[in-house]
Amino acid sequence: MTAMLLETEDLTVRFGGHVAVDAVSCGFRAGELTAIVGPNGAGKTTYFNLISGQIAASAGRVRLAGRDITLLNVSERCRLGLGRAFQLTNLFPGLSVLENLRLVVQARRGRGFSLLRLAGSDREVTREAEELLARLRLEALAEQPVSELSHGNQRKLEVALLIALDPLVYMFDEPTAGMSLDEAPVVLDLIAGLKARTDRTILLVEHKMDVIRSLADRIIVLHNGALAADGPPEAVMASAVVQEAYMGRELEDV
Repeated sequence: MTAMLLETEDLTVRFGGHVAVDAVSCGFRAGELTAIVGPNGAGKTTYFNLISGQIAASAGRVRLAGRDITLLNVSERCRLGLGRAFQLTNLFPGLSVLENLRLVVQARRGRGFSLLRLAGSDREVTREAEELLARLRLEALAEQPVSELSHGNQRKLEVALLIALDPLVYMFDEPTAGMSLDEAPVVLDLIAGLKARTDRTILLVEHKMDVIRSLADRIIVLHNGALAADGPPEAVMASAVVQEAYMGRELEDV
């Protein structure tokens, strides 16, 4: 059986007297896409924030490839292979879309972020960035400053930057939110392509049940910060208690 690439053990955070995430223990395997669902206020994004290091845990542990990363900050976790899309958005708002992507590719290859060398003369770096832009249908916007992008294209760039970083764990928080009907399939196809890799883990917070049905290998349900259900999509979505208490009419309508 494939080893767990990412694990949370009794992960908990309290804000005053409120327990936002309550002792959640989960393991996530390489080659698996897990959808994290639940009603508003269930703790989904807070759980993401704990895993990525945006907020500190009150209790519990986070492990990446067997290493305890609970006390590491966002940058340190990112360097070890934990990637979350919004962490990379608008690295340099005044630079172009292509320049931002080149910087991420350059950093991943061990050359570091440097405004004095934007890798313009490095053909391999530029080619990789351009290919990724083409896959996201952003090539026409290659020279446009990031600060001038529409919301939908900013979300697409988030995905592009994360893919360029090539982490061990991809964390997507509603990646198609705010996108038009013709923009969303491009991003979903890319995520499906990432899923085909057997050495990466994908976590996806998503409200759209059709997206979850098409992509998820597994669903976990959070409710009031606690783990309420965990299993294959068919079993979790068919559960009466999940439909009635956690998913509501949105699931019934699918």
